[in-house]
Amino acid sequence: MSSGAWTGVAVAGVVAAYALGSRRLSTTPLSSGIVFVGSGILLGPAVLDTVDLEHDAGPITALLEATLTLVLFTDAMTVRRRDLRTGGFLPGRLLGIGLLLSIGAGWLLAWPLLPGLTLWELALVGAILAPTDAALGKSAISDPRVPALVRHGLNVESGLNDGMVLPFFVLFLAAIPGTHYADEGAAGVFWRALLLSTALGLLVGGLGGRLLQWSRARGWVTGEWWQVYPLALAAASYELAVVTDGSGFIAAWVAGFAFGFALRRYRAGGEKESPDRTADFTENLGGLLASVSLLVFGAVLLGPALEHLSWRIILYAVLSLTVVRMLPVALALAGSRLRPPTVAYIGWFGPRGLASVVLALLVVEEHVQGVELLGRVVAVTVGLSVLLHGVSAVSLAGRYGRWHERAAATSRDLREGTSVPER
Repeated sequence: MSSGAWTGVAVAGVVAAYALGSRRLSTTPLSSGIVFVGSGILLGPAVLDTVDLEHDAGPITALLEATLTLVLFTDAMTVRRRDLRTGGFLPGRLLGIGLLLSIGAGWLLAWPLLPGLTLWELALVGAILAPTDAALGKSAISDPRVPALVRHGLNVESGLNDGMVLPFFVLFLAAIPGTHYADEGAAGVFWRALLLSTALGLLVGGLGGRLLQWSRARGWVTGEWWQVYPLALAAASYELAVVTDGSGFIAAWVAGFAFGFALRRYRAGGEKESPDRTADFTENLGGLLASVSLLVFGAVLLGPALEHLSWRIILYAVLSLTVVRMLPVALALAGSRLRPPTVAYIGWFGPRGLASVVLALLVVEEHVQGVELLGRVVAVTVGLSVLLHGVSAVSLAGRYGRWHERAAATSRDLREGTSVPER
């Protein structure tokens, strides 16, 4: 049996084993991220050597890019304008202020701790590690004891910040000589990667959503196929941007917004069904691929990085999960009247995940001079986040939920009690 077949058997075995115990594990500190990343380390070159980036680079890259494309599309698709209107001060502050401060803080802290990287490579580190991944701290935003405002804010933030960081990533990459975007020049990057990709995403998503509602109004499409339809739109928007030398991820993210808006704007025959139902299959597939991607991450990035640890990398990873995240959140929420326990809770649950892994892999493909150090820093930071946020999610959600119950019982004007739209 070939090594590729053994890899498939191993991955399928891990997925099946976790599925059998998923409900039981969901209430324990052993999160899905820990299971899949840990399994990846065992299957990678560091232990069993079943999965190897050098031999499986093509399929691995395709898997990670397809997964991020689906996640970007579905996350954007389910965001509504009222998510940012009612109770929207929280995601608005986290995205409009906190995200920018996180990129800047990550850039500045990397300067003294990661010698050998150029100015723009340091900026890339800050941008790659800025987006959060709510799936790695799922209990933190799904526990009903946590106030809806906080759950809603963390959910919307995580759904949007990976797409919002893409323009910064592209611009920083374009400033590094020898990369694909640098060869395009500043004007080329602006027009192709930003404007053209955005226009293509709007066209594919908006037109695609209108056509789906038109077809559903006439009874031409079955329920099974309308849930498969978003897959085609996500892939089309991504590939159109790629063939025009733009950014497929930006196009997919914008297409998700346009598609969701079109579904809500042009409802078929007065239907009241939420577009979230249309995304069910795509979201579930994206979740499965994200879990497999974490396994691959553990095998090809984290496992080898653990063999080359240094105090500088470990310190930066710790600071990235604490100072780089929590200080910008505290500054962004200043004057919001949220209590310190709430600010600390929101600041801590900013896990790093899929977006950081895929963006780091894109830098590897560009053969950036400091790519080895950059890749190790990202790998160790995401690995530490998977461990710490996974282990702490259940217990901290419970403790914070109990605090909120006590605070709500003694205070009538608690800002955490602000109502938010259902998602």
